[in-house]
Amino acid sequence: MTAKMDALQVVARGKAEFIRTTLPKLTEGHAIVQPRHVTLCGSDVWMLSHAPDEAYPFPTGTTGHEVIAEILELSPEVEGHEVGDFILAIAPDHRAMAERYLTPQKNLLNLPSGKTREELLMAQQLGTVLYACKQLPSVIGKTVAVVGQGTAGLWFNFVLQRLGAAKVIVFDPKSNRLQLARQFGATDTINIREEDPLEQVLAINDGKLADIVVEAAGREASINLSIELARADTGFFLQFGVPYEPTSVNYGKIFTKCLKHKSIVHAGREPGHTSTLQALDLIAGNYVDVSPLLTHRFPFERALEAYEVHQNATDNAVKIVIDMPH
Repeated sequence: MTAKMDALQVVARGKAEFIRTTLPKLTEGHAIVQPRHVTLCGSDVWMLSHAPDEAYPFPTGTTGHEVIAEILELSPEVEGHEVGDFILAIAPDHRAMAERYLTPQKNLLNLPSGKTREELLMAQQLGTVLYACKQLPSVIGKTVAVVGQGTAGLWFNFVLQRLGAAKVIVFDPKSNRLQLARQFGATDTINIREEDPLEQVLAINDGKLADIVVEAAGREASINLSIELARADTGFFLQFGVPYEPTSVNYGKIFTKCLKHKSIVHAGREPGHTSTLQALDLIAGNYVDVSPLLTHRFPFERALEAYEVHQNATDNAVKIVIDMPH
């Protein structure tokens, strides 16, 4: 009889189901790991509800990619790891929302000591932000706007402040996230439900728009707001949030303002996962306290409820940890 495991699968737009599926088999250069903690991210919401129609259904194990796991089996040629080690597992295919996950050696990152596993798991998303910031022009002395204050936006505040931005002006409709934003490096916060974003930026920034704008939400309104906030001729617009489909973007404004525009994704392909390793060091070295991000926990059997809370940001949710069965 073939051994089975429980997994989640996004089977249609807005619909995920628990399924029974076959256990992965160990292959050369790989490890079989048991996910212990999975955190949810905006890209999971995108896969669940906002991907192109032709993408559905997604494969088994979707959607989970921010993973702390325990190594259960190792291919003999895999070095630097042992069965029983806890690792940060890079899962670019988003298929780790399952009791077992097959991953290549290059995607096994050893954990430093001194922090809880859940805290170290925050390095996955911080790593993607560090990777994205390598695409920016120099921010030293510049005014940077960050649209969206989910965990990605909060991490941009932290990194931009460390890189020397003079002002980090952030935008979100939720007051609890704007309060967190200052803890993570924002100099100014604007609630887009209560204030006019353009008027506020001009007032804060001596009548000028932002030198650099980071879009970290992926929604049509936030993308178009980011375009509006960028200074004409010299402005730089970084698209980080995974765009919800379908999206109508004011490309004419990008064109007439002569903006420099860069989209960035696929941090998981970075050779050696340099940015994620740097993120682990920053968290383990107490350069940032990640504990305020960890607001909610759900067991695996309540993962569907966790997706709903994350997608709607209810109950002041910021980062949701799903504890996997073991």
